[in-house]
Amino acid sequence: MKVIKHVFWDWNGTLFNDVELCLNLGNKLLKQRGLPLMSLDTYRDYFELPVKKYYENAGFDFTKESFELVGRIWMNDYETQKYSCNLFEGISDVLTFFKENGIKQSILSAYSLMDLKDIIKYYKIDHFFENVKGLDHIYADSKLHLGKELLEETKLSTDEILFVGDTHHDYEVAVELGVKSILFSQGHQSKEKLLKFNVPVIDNIKDLVNYL
Repeated sequence: MKVIKHVFWDWNGTLFNDVELCLNLGNKLLKQRGLPLMSLDTYRDYFELPVKKYYENAGFDFTKESFELVGRIWMNDYETQKYSCNLFEGISDVLTFFKENGIKQSILSAYSLMDLKDIIKYYKIDHFFENVKGLDHIYADSKLHLGKELLEETKLSTDEILFVGDTHHDYEVAVELGVKSILFSQGHQSKEKLLKFNVPVIDNIKDLVNYL
C-alpha cells in the first residue's frame, strides 16, 4: 500500500460547517411554498448532488417554477449569511498536521470558484492548498470534470491520493478518479447513507489523521 501524498478535500460539509444554514434556507423556501419543513435528519436523507435532485426530494416541482430561479434565490441568501458559519472543529489542526508531514492538499468543490477562493482566504486557510477547484456557476452539479483536471495536475499515482468528502457524490467522484476515499458523517448526508459505500466513515475530522 502506497503512502498518501495528496489529499483532495471537499469544502461544504467537510471543511466548512454550513449544514444548519443550508437546512434553514431550504426550509425558508419550503415554507414560502406551503411544503412540509425538514428536520436535520430529513435534510440529510434528502440531500444529494446534483443539487436539483435534493430540491425535488424535498417537494419542489420544477414543472411549475424554474430550478435556476430557486437556485439563485437560495444562493443569494446563502451568500449574505455564510459567514455566520465556521470551519468544523479541528480542521486547522488536521490541515497543519498534513502540511507539516509533507502531504499536499487541494480543494475539489461544487461551490463556485470565485466564492470558494474568497471564503478560504477569509478563514485564513488558503495557504494550506496547492490547488483550489470550484465550478464556474452556482448550481452545484457534478464536479467530476474538475476532479479529472486536478488528478492530472498532481502527477501522482491514484493510490497516493485520498479524497475526503461528506456525500455520495464525493464517493462517486473518488471511484471515477480511482482514488481512495473517506467520508465524514457530520456533513450534508446521513451516516447511514454513507455507510452503504464500503469506505471508511469518520465522525470526527481529527480521526482522519489515524488513517494516514
